Amino acid sequence: MPYIKQENRNKYNAILALLRGTKDLIDKSGELNYLITSICKIYLEKHSEKYSTYNDIFGALDCIGKELYRIKTSDYENKKKDENGDVF
Repeated sequence: MPYIKQENRNKYNAILALLRGTKDLIDKSGELNYLITSICKIYLEKHSEKYSTYNDIFGALDCIGKELYRIKTSDYENKKKDENGDVF
């Protein structure tokens, strides 16, 4: 889950501020994929190539997608259903 303690989030704030502050950064899905893949590669290099490291990475990626859907996408989908009508 992305809900780590605030003091643990602080060490990433400078990196995130750089990403937020650069207008032409992450313009395409391929760039987003590259950044996420690069972060996974750094984690892999730090923790070495073994099953548990790959399991950590795949688990994080899976949970990221599910949490994004649960928190943001489902609300968006419900809004669009209300605007355009249900298909069921």
